[in-house]
Amino acid sequence: MADVETSKSLNCLLNGIAQIVYYNNAEITEELLKNELYPDLTQEEFRAMHEKMKGLLKSIATANMDQAQLEAFLTAQTRKQGTGGVSAEQAAALSRFWKSHRARVRESLLGQSRWEPGLKGLTWRVDLQTSASRGGAANIPVALVELELGRTGEDSDFVCLEFDEAKVNQVLKKMAEIQEGIHAIVHRS
Repeated sequence: MADVETSKSLNCLLNGIAQIVYYNNAEITEELLKNELYPDLTQEEFRAMHEKMKGLLKSIATANMDQAQLEAFLTAQTRKQGTGGVSAEQAAALSRFWKSHRARVRESLLGQSRWEPGLKGLTWRVDLQTSASRGGAANIPVALVELELGRTGEDSDFVCLEFDEAKVNQVLKKMAEIQEGIHAIVHRS
């Protein structure tokens, strides 16, 4: 019975850590976890276990480990000597937790890493300018670009841009340079 309670408490601790770190649940605190799950541990003992589990969970999540990588990682952790390693029971709890929470944690990490506000949409068209306001040439093609910017769940802002042929060519040249830079980085590593 004690093993079941220990396993249940460890699973709840991992869920609590995920609520704090990945799901931004302000109602869950380290103090709440200690008082509800491990009231018999001293603050130092609980903090050490909490930090160890949080560190392991962050390592697993940052690497987005698949089942084979997770098994190898946890095997290495169980073989560590001293307080740095994990018990077989802790490794099993981490494995169960990751199997059921991997997709949601990954989604949360991706959401936290996005720049805000983000580009929600882009529309463009080419028009012919039929008359110039300053008496210049008419029937000149112009590109009209509308960017929809915003945060998820909020109203969007719209930015409208107008480009003549020279500006379109400049933008295309800059985009080609960016693509070359990305290509060089990707193929270098």
